[in-house]
Amino acid sequence: MGAPAPQTVVRPATPADLPAVAGICAHYVLHSVITFEEVPPTADDWLRRLQDFASRNDPFLIAEVAGEVAGYAYASPWRPRPAYRNTVEDTIYLSPGHTGKGLGGALLGALVERCARAGRRRMVAVIADTGQDTSAALHRRFGFTHAGRLTEVGYKHGRWIDTVLMERNLTADGTEPHAGDPAPGT
Repeated sequence: MGAPAPQTVVRPATPADLPAVAGICAHYVLHSVITFEEVPPTADDWLRRLQDFASRNDPFLIAEVAGEVAGYAYASPWRPRPAYRNTVEDTIYLSPGHTGKGLGGALLGALVERCARAGRRRMVAVIADTGQDTSAALHRRFGFTHAGRLTEVGYKHGRWIDTVLMERNLTADGTEPHAGDPAPGT
């Protein structure tokens, strides 16, 4: 898999992108087990999410190819409790017609960079184990390591699904957070 096509732009999501984001997400909700959502979020649902990400200074990015939204990625809180405030979970989805073209790597690279710049310390990937290694391989390319497996934690489309957990340190020097570290943006 090479670099994305020259006409690829990775940029922050805008409200105008959200109908396309909703369409991409709906495909995976309805036809796969890689997301545990069972009802596709609407463009209005995505607008609320976009506003929520912005309120926390968490990135929500779009991969645009020749003016078309070809994928999206965002970082969201790993867990809601305050002690997790420096840890985010990444999410990446590509339009079915745009897989295998380097867009996942472009999105993940930009997401890692922006989260590190925002002061996040660790990024976690929760990957549905569908029997394919594509997502885990992408994360390994960006320095993620295996952190564990949760067995049969999701049930969708008549089957039980495991998740694989991967993680990556986001600090440039590899240091761990200290007990007194403030939340990013404070």
